[in-house]
Amino acid sequence: MAVSIETKGPVWDSVLEYTKSAQDKNSDPLLWAVQLSSSLNSAGVSLPSIDLAHLLVSHICWDNHVPTAWKFLQKALTVKFVPPMLVLALLSTRVIPNRKFHPAAYRLYMELLRRHAFSLKCQINGPNYLKIMKSIDDVLHLSKIFGVQASEPGLLLVEFIFSIVWQLLDASLDDEGLLELPPENRSIWHVVTQDMEIDNADNFNEKRNEQLDVMCKGNTTMAIEIIGEFLQNKVTSRILLLAQRNIPSHWAAFIQQLRVLSAKSVILRNSKHIVQEALLQLTSDTHKILSRECKTISQQEFNLAIGSRSLTYASGRCHGTSPSAHWLPIDLFLEDAMDGSQVAATGATERLTGLVKALQAVNGTTWHDTFLGLWIAALRLIQRERDISEGPIPRLDTCLCMLLSITPLVVTNIVEEEECEFIDESDCSQTNQIKEKQAPGRCRKDLISSLQMLNDYEALLSPPQSVRTAANQAAAKAIMFISGFTVDNGYYECMSINDLPMNCSGNMWHLIVEACIARNLLDTSAYVWPGYVNACVNMPRSVPNQVTGWSSLMKGCPLTPTLANALIATPASSLVEIEKIYEIAIQGSDDEKISAASILCGASLVRGWNIQEHVILFITSLLSPPVPSDYSGSENYLIGYAPFLNVLLVGISSVDCVHIFSLHGMVSILAGMLMPLCEVFGSTAPDVSWTLPTGEELTSHAVFTNAFTLLLRLWRFDHPPLDHVMGDATPVGSQRTPEYLLLVRNSKVSDFGKSPKDRLKIKRLSKILNFYLELTFMDSFPKLKGWYRQHQKCIASTLSGLVQGTTVHQIVDALLGMMFRKISRGGQTVTSTASGSSSLSTSGADNVSLRPQVPAWDILEATPYVLDAALTACAHGRLSPRELATGLKDLADFLPATLATIASYLSAEVTRGIWKPVFMNGSDWPSPAANLSIVEQQIKKIIAATGVNVPSLTIGGGTPAMLPLPLAALVSLTITYKLDKASERFLLLIGPALSSLAEGCPWPCMPIIASLWAQKVKRWNDFLVFSASRAVFHHSSDAVVQLLRSCFTSTLGLSPSTINSNGGVGALLGHGFGSHFSGGMSPVSPGILYLRVHRSVRDIMFMTEEIVCLLMSSVRHIATSGLSREKLNTTKFGPRYGQVSLGAAMERVKLAASLGASLVWLSGGLSLVQSLIKETLPSWFISAHSPDQDCREPRGVVAMLGGYALAYFVVLCGTFAWGVDSASPASKRRPKVLGSHLEFLASAVEGKISLGCDYATWRAYIVWFVTLMVGCTQKWILDVDVDVLKRLSYGLMRWNKEELAMALLGLGGVAATSAAAELIIEIGV
Repeated sequence: MAVSIETKGPVWDSVLEYTKSAQDKNSDPLLWAVQLSSSLNSAGVSLPSIDLAHLLVSHICWDNHVPTAWKFLQKALTVKFVPPMLVLALLSTRVIPNRKFHPAAYRLYMELLRRHAFSLKCQINGPNYLKIMKSIDDVLHLSKIFGVQASEPGLLLVEFIFSIVWQLLDASLDDEGLLELPPENRSIWHVVTQDMEIDNADNFNEKRNEQLDVMCKGNTTMAIEIIGEFLQNKVTSRILLLAQRNIPSHWAAFIQQLRVLSAKSVILRNSKHIVQEALLQLTSDTHKILSRECKTISQQEFNLAIGSRSLTYASGRCHGTSPSAHWLPIDLFLEDAMDGSQVAATGATERLTGLVKALQAVNGTTWHDTFLGLWIAALRLIQRERDISEGPIPRLDTCLCMLLSITPLVVTNIVEEEECEFIDESDCSQTNQIKEKQAPGRCRKDLISSLQMLNDYEALLSPPQSVRTAANQAAAKAIMFISGFTVDNGYYECMSINDLPMNCSGNMWHLIVEACIARNLLDTSAYVWPGYVNACVNMPRSVPNQVTGWSSLMKGCPLTPTLANALIATPASSLVEIEKIYEIAIQGSDDEKISAASILCGASLVRGWNIQEHVILFITSLLSPPVPSDYSGSENYLIGYAPFLNVLLVGISSVDCVHIFSLHGMVSILAGMLMPLCEVFGSTAPDVSWTLPTGEELTSHAVFTNAFTLLLRLWRFDHPPLDHVMGDATPVGSQRTPEYLLLVRNSKVSDFGKSPKDRLKIKRLSKILNFYLELTFMDSFPKLKGWYRQHQKCIASTLSGLVQGTTVHQIVDALLGMMFRKISRGGQTVTSTASGSSSLSTSGADNVSLRPQVPAWDILEATPYVLDAALTACAHGRLSPRELATGLKDLADFLPATLATIASYLSAEVTRGIWKPVFMNGSDWPSPAANLSIVEQQIKKIIAATGVNVPSLTIGGGTPAMLPLPLAALVSLTITYKLDKASERFLLLIGPALSSLAEGCPWPCMPIIASLWAQKVKRWNDFLVFSASRAVFHHSSDAVVQLLRSCFTSTLGLSPSTINSNGGVGALLGHGFGSHFSGGMSPVSPGILYLRVHRSVRDIMFMTEEIVCLLMSSVRHIATSGLSREKLNTTKFGPRYGQVSLGAAMERVKLAASLGASLVWLSGGLSLVQSLIKETLPSWFISAHSPDQDCREPRGVVAMLGGYALAYFVVLCGTFAWGVDSASPASKRRPKVLGSHLEFLASAVEGKISLGCDYATWRAYIVWFVTLMVGCTQKWILDVDVDVLKRLSYGLMRWNKEELAMALLGLGGVAATSAAAELIIEIGV
C-alpha cells in the first residue's frame, strides 16, 4: 500500500478539482495536460512531480477507475509530468492485490509496464532522480524487504526492477493456485487477493463472470510474457543479474518460484509466445552473459593488432601445446615441496588446494582436466624420485605421501567445498527446499572420469620396487571383491606372491584408487572399471586360519612383542585399527603403551597412506598424554611418561617423518606439543633413569634432547646469523621463530571448526581423539624463552656476562673439565674467567669431577661460555685442533641438545670475522686435498649443464685450503660422528646448519666441506656435490639470472641445446636428481637445480625484475620463432596469421607466464608477489623500453602478446599467493595490494601517470588483466574500492570496452551496484 504524501493545499486541491471536472466532461487528455501545466507552472511546481504522481494514482484507485482517468495518467506519463517508475510502483501496490476485482486495471498496469519499464535511460538522466528513487523506496519498502540500506539511486533501481518482476511472478502463481507457500515463507509482496463477495448483485451475472474469467486468464498470460521480456531484454536482464549477485538469498526464493511456474503452469504450457524451458533458460543465460563478453575480447584485441578476422581463439583452450603445460606450476610445487631443507609451517594440502583451484579458474578448464593434471603431476614426481641419489634428504616415502595422501586430501577438500556450497545455497532458499545447481556433484563426477583415464598413462603407473607388493595387494583386493570371495585384511597382510591370482599385477593406479576409496571419494564400483583388473581369478584353495597382524589384534589377541613387531612393519588399513592402537596407548599397561607408540610410528605412519592423516593426529595427541587417575606426586606428571614419550619422539624424528608431518600441516601443532616436554624434561636433573626393554638407560637429558632437537628442526634455526647481521642480504619474509610457530598454532586452534569446510573435516576425524585447544604463548615456557633470548644475544653480539662464583660459572668449569680431562700438559686444564675468555690452570689430579648432574637448561645456559673458552684456547695454541674436536664431541655426547648451541655460536662467530682462518693441512685439521679438485670440477659440470657460466669460479687453485676457525671446528665435529641410526637425529640437526654457514662463507669453503664429507661417506658424493653448488648462486646474482634464463628457454623449447627441444615439464625438470650413469652423476635439469638453490640466494628482491624481463624476452622469441614460420600469403589487408599459429603462440606465452609466476611464488612467497605488484610492475610500465631490433614480427603482435603475458603472469602470481577466493589467511592482505595496483591502472588510464612502455602493451595488459579478474577471480573485485572500479570502468568505456566495463562494475558488490546499473542503462543496446 502507498504511503501518504502531502497533496493537500490550494494547489493540489485545484488540480484535483480540475481533473475531476475534465473527467466529467470527458475532456481531451492533451487539453487537460496543457491546462494542468499552466496551473503547476504558476504555482512553481517542478516537473516531473512526485506529488502529482501520488495524487493521480490515488484519484484512480478506486473511486475514479474509469477510462478517462487512465488516459489522463497516460498523458501525464507521456509529457513527463510524473516519474514513470514511481507511477508503476504506486500502481503495483494498489492494482496487483486487487487484480481480480479490477482486471482491466491490471491489464492497463501491465501495458504501462511495457511502455515505460524498459525506457530507463531518460529516467535516470532526468531531474530529481535520487528523490524519485527514494520515494519509490518509501512506497515499496525495498530497503526493508531486501535488507540493504540503499543510499544510491542505482541500487534502488535494481531492487525496483527485481520487485516488479517478482510481483508479477507471485501474482501469476496465485492466479493459477500454485502459490503454495507455508505461512512462515509467505510471499513478501501483497499479491494474494480475497474471494469476491457473492452478495453483490453483479456477481450473479454468469455471462459477466465468464468475461472476467477470460480477462483474468489473459492477464496472467500477459504477466508471464512480460516476465519473459524482462529476462530477455538486454538491459533489464543485466540489471536482474546484479540482483542475483547482490541479493542472493532473495534471488534463490525467486528462482524457486520461477521453477514452480515453469513446471506446473497450465497457461505457460499453452502459451504461443514463450515455452516452459525457455523461461528457465533465460535465467540461466544471465550466468552466461559475462562469459560471452570475456571470450570475445581476445579476438577483438588481436584482430586490431594484426588486421585479420580469421582468429577464433577462446581463452582456456589448448592450441599447439600439450595440455600438461597448464599444470606446470603443480609439477614445480610438488618438486619444491620435496626439498629437505624446507619444513613449511603451513601444510602442503592447503597450499596445493589453493594452487589447483587457481589453475582451474585461470585456465578455464573442467575439473576433469584439472584432476587429471594433478594426478599426472604427482605421478611424474614419483618417477623422478625413484632413483634419487643417497643422502640425508626426504626419499621415496615422502613422495608417496604426496601422491597417495596429500593429493587425495586436496581432491577431498575441493569436492567437499563444492558440496558444502551446495548445502549453503540450499539453506538460502526461503522455501527451505534444495536449490538446484547448474551441475550438482560435478567435481565428484569429474574426479571419477579423471581416475578412469589414468589407466591410459601406463609409463607413469609403474610402481617403484619398494611398493610393488602393496600395489599387487590392491589389485588382488579388487579381484577378490569382484569374485565375491570375502576375506578380511589379515589375508592381505600374510599374502605372498604365490598367493596372488594369476597375472595379478598392480600399479600406482590401484594404490590411488584405494586412497580415494578410503576417503569416501569413490566406492567399490571402481573395481569394475574397464581395465582395472585383468587377471583370471585363480583363488587359493584355502585361506589361512591363523593370520598374524592387524586382524589378530582386532580379534582380541594380546599385544605380545611378536605381534607388535608385525604391526610395526605392516601399515594399518583402516581407521578402526589405528583407534584400537590409540586406546591401548592410553589405557594399556606400560609395556603395551610403549609397543603401541612404536606401532604408530612404524609403517602406519610412513606408508599407511590411506590413514596417514589420522596416524599423525593420534601421535600428536599422545605427546600430551592424560594425567593418570592415581597421580599424586609433586613432580610434573609427564616425567612418569618418559619411556613412552621417548619412543614417540625417536619414532618421528627421521627425515621422512618430519617432512611428512610438514606436508600434513602439523608443524605448528607438533611444536606446541614439544614445548611443554622441553620445559619439563629440561628442568629435571638426570638423577632418575628408566630401563628400556632393550636394556638401555633413559634419563631426562635424553628425553629433553630428543624433544628439543626435534623442535629446533621444525623451527629451522639453522639459518645462519649472516641473514641477521648483513643489511644488504635481508631475506624476504620474517625469520621463523618459536613465537611464530605458536602464532600459527594458535590461529589454527582458534579458527578450527568455525567454517563449513572445517565442520566437514571434523566429520572425517576420529571421534575418540582429544585435542588441547587452549591458546599457548611463550610466557608459558620460561626456560625455553630464556634460552631463546640467550640464543639471540649470542647472534647479535659477542659473549659477556659470566660472573665468577655463580652457578653458571661452576657449570662452565665442570663442563670444561669434562671435555678436556684427557689433556696432559703438566697438569694444566682449560677453565673460564669472569670475562668469558679462557685460561690454563693447574690441577693436582689427572681426573676431573664427574659430569655435572644438573638440568639440561642449565647446561645449555653455560654452553656458550664453554665454547668461547675452548675456541679461544685453540686460537692461542693452548688447545690443539684435535683436542678441540674431541672436547666438542664429548660435550655433545654428554648432552646432544648442546649441538644446537654449538652450531649457532660457531656460526655467529664466523660472521663476526674476528677469527683467523686455519689451514686444512691434514695434520692439525682434516685435509680436503684428496678430492677437492674433483668436487670443484663436478660442481662446475653441474652448473654448466644447465647453461650457467661463472668465470670467477676458480677450479684447482694453488692456494691451500683454508676455513675460518669456528667453521673448521664445526666441520671437524660433524665428521667425528658415525652414520648410524642413533647419530642420524643429531646430524639432521647440525648438518643443515653447517651447510647454511658454509654457503655464506667465501669460495671455496663450501667445496672444502663437501670434500671432507665425501671422503667420509663416499655414497653421498652426488648429494654433497649438488648441495655445494648452491654456494655459487649465493654469491653470484649473475649466475641466478643465467639459471632463470635456462629455465625459460628449456621450458619453451627456445634453445637448441636443451635436452628436450620440445620444451615443457620434461625439459624443465628432466629426470630429477640422482639418476646414475657411468662416469659420475648425470646432468641436472635447470628447473631441478633452481628449486634446490633458490633458498640460498641472498637477495631475491631483484628476481622479480629479472623474471619480468625474461618473460618479455621470451614473448619476443615466441613471436619470432613461432608466428613467422606459419605466416600466410600477404593479402591486400596485410599479413595474416593462421588461427593455429597465433593460438599456439598464445599458449606458449601462457606457459612462459605460468613458469614466471611459479618461480616468483616459490622463491619469495606472498611477500615477493606483493613486491612485484606494488613496486616492480609500476616501475616497469613507467620505464622506457627500447624495441627489439631483431624482432621480425609486427610490433603490434609482439606488444599485444607482451601485454597478455604480463596480465596472465600477474593474475597467476596473485592467485598463487592470495587464492581465487577469500578462504586463505593470505587473502586478507589482498585488498591493500590489489587496490594499490588498480589505483595505478586507473590513474594511468586517466592520463595522470606518464608511461614509458609500448601503448599497445599497456592497453593489452589492462584489458586482459580486467578480463581475467572478471572471468576468473571475481572475489578479488569485491576487495577494490568502488571509486577505483568506476574510474577504471569509465576508462575502459573510452576504449570502447563497454561490455568489460559493465562486467567489472557488476562484480563490485552492493557498493558498486548503483554505478553498474546506471552504466548498463547508459550503454543500453
